[in-house]
Amino acid sequence: MEDFAPGYRFYPTEEELVSFYLHYKLQGQRLEMHQIIPVLCIYDIEPWHLPKFSGKLCQGDTEQWFFFVPRQEREARGGRPTRTTSLGYWKATGSPGYVYSSDNKVIGVKKTMVFYTGKAPAGRKTKWKMNEYRAIEVQASDQLVGNIHTLRGEFTLCRVYIVSGSSRAFDRRPLEPPPAMAAIEDTQKAGPSSEPTQGQETPPTITGLQQQQPIWDWEEMISLMEAATR
Repeated sequence: MEDFAPGYRFYPTEEELVSFYLHYKLQGQRLEMHQIIPVLCIYDIEPWHLPKFSGKLCQGDTEQWFFFVPRQEREARGGRPTRTTSLGYWKATGSPGYVYSSDNKVIGVKKTMVFYTGKAPAGRKTKWKMNEYRAIEVQASDQLVGNIHTLRGEFTLCRVYIVSGSSRAFDRRPLEPPPAMAAIEDTQKAGPSSEPTQGQETPPTITGLQQQQPIWDWEEMISLMEAATR
């Protein structure tokens, strides 16, 4: 991006999208997130126009764009959402999948859609795709024999992107633990008598939709980006 330091990029994992960004949006907190993920009724706009409506701090991104999408009135009344624009429509592809936390707890549901121009069912498939994320609210059942997964519908978080023809994985995670984490694990394996070296911290445990921070510090990232625009 022209206004930011070389190398800056907003590239969150799916876990961060659901357990941090979507979680805080559903709680009505951290409105500064709209600088990166704005609120927009994307189904009223053709996908190729969406990049210009992306967050202020992500205007230069050319690979993916994020939006909080409010629930439609007909959906709130129990109907099905309308995903039709003036020139085409979004069609679901494949089966919905779960989004998991680092400790393998189900925290959300992901649905993938493809945009077609024309009218259904004879539309022409385009290279525009979207991942729609919904958060799961876990509630204990009355019988206390398990958990009931309830989808939160006030907002969804949508990732819009263009199929490039090359393999890609949005949810990039290191195959090996970072050096600091590896050092902690080695210390734990050594037994209770060993202590971690100075400066190391034990990572927090993630449970369900527990409030958490991403792998980077949010306030620090915002301050750095605002300083770069001055």
